[in-house]
Amino acid sequence: MELESILGYFRNKTILVTGATGFLGMVFVEKILRVQPDVKKIYLLIRATDTKAATDRMHKEIIEKELFSVLKEEWGTEFDSFIANKVAAIPGDVVSEDLGVKEFKLREEMCGEIEIILNSAGTTNFDERYDIALSVNTFGVQHVLSMAKKCLKLDILLHVSTAYVCGRKEGLILEDSSCMDEMVKETAKFDFKALEKNLVEEKLKELEAENATEEVITTTMKDFGIERSKSYGWPNTYVFTKAMGEIVIEHSKDNLPVLILRPTVVTSTYKEPFPGWVQGFRTIDSVIAGYCKGKLTCLLFDPTSVFDMIPVDMVVNSIIIALVANAKCSSTIIYHVGTSSKNPIIFSRIHNFIFRYFTKDPWINKDGMPVKVGKGTVFKNMTTFHMYMQFRFMLPLEGLKFVNQVFGHYFQDMYLNYNQKLKLAMRLVELYEPYMLFKGIFDDSNTEKLRMMARESFVEAESFGFDPRCIDWEDYIMKTHIPGLKKHVMMKR
Repeated sequence: MELESILGYFRNKTILVTGATGFLGMVFVEKILRVQPDVKKIYLLIRATDTKAATDRMHKEIIEKELFSVLKEEWGTEFDSFIANKVAAIPGDVVSEDLGVKEFKLREEMCGEIEIILNSAGTTNFDERYDIALSVNTFGVQHVLSMAKKCLKLDILLHVSTAYVCGRKEGLILEDSSCMDEMVKETAKFDFKALEKNLVEEKLKELEAENATEEVITTTMKDFGIERSKSYGWPNTYVFTKAMGEIVIEHSKDNLPVLILRPTVVTSTYKEPFPGWVQGFRTIDSVIAGYCKGKLTCLLFDPTSVFDMIPVDMVVNSIIIALVANAKCSSTIIYHVGTSSKNPIIFSRIHNFIFRYFTKDPWINKDGMPVKVGKGTVFKNMTTFHMYMQFRFMLPLEGLKFVNQVFGHYFQDMYLNYNQKLKLAMRLVELYEPYMLFKGIFDDSNTEKLRMMARESFVEAESFGFDPRCIDWEDYIMKTHIPGLKKHVMMKR
């Protein structure tokens, strides 16, 4: 049997990417341009006022990143003209109808040419303002679907969700929508989108009537998002609004060829275009940064629990294979892309690797002194953590509050500073707790079938590998991920 060509599929194809300034979208764009320069056009939807502003932002936030250094070296002096010919920055936003593309001729051109849509747009803050998270992660999906239905040549739409739409479920998490079945049953009785939209509008009107400051509005809307999420059984605004986004697809996709890809925690590149590239802090990276600087002396995690993380280039490879394998598909397939099923790593090993790394190569503080790290105190559940915080920080703070009152608020600034830091620390712990104490394993049966099919059917399958069994965790964490995090994120702050 003659093998098919992955690169052949993308030749002369026109692709729309939303969320291209994000970590995953950016790595996807770089890979396509590097391996298939004969792609016809890649439209990048970028929040901007006009085409010039969108193009400027594209260059500053995407093309000029070190991620593109390999591609830049390959093309040399022709790099700028190559990008100009192949990539078009489109001013727009998924929160708006027609994706905010105002020019009729441009919309008409896009709808007549686009064959592939990668929807990687999304706000990933766990406690994003509820109005913003809803508009991007939920209603944004509706707008992408509407646009896709107008694309006359559409082969496939791939929506990037998250494996953690499962909420707090434990055990084996299946590649289906069962984690949302109860909500789907409930929402069948009413229009949940209209309900949540109305609640948001009412809350914003209340705040406006109170002449609330922007700071108060932001705090209130963040708390409101967490409240609404927990009322439905999800731990935070991010995963709740992403779950609603998947429900929107189920209700509104009609006959569109749609795939849903659910990555776990996405980390630095494993190999391509070079090892260790990362943009911003990815979940566990905040813990690594705080720990190496000596700011984290106690840690909340279950040493025996599996932490599911997957290098970004493997996720991108899975996206590319899924797009080719399912072009013009008639059914919606869900893919979990992670490591907990095929190559699990538990928290105690991660902790040990991080401790060993920073013991051998300590972080240098602003005074030029190496920061000595210890193993730290590990708490396996929130109960023991709260007890520790109560005795170690909350009671002393109450003592400071009393002394402050006795001395006529002489220590007011000190008290407010400590109180604010403690509140922030406790909020961060509550946001991260569902992931640090997670008890699930993500089934990847569909993804494994995709891997097998790629090996059997595609001639360039080895260049698009996404089998997590090849990852040596000690080597990846100590020689790739932490050095990459230091170089590309921590040293630049």
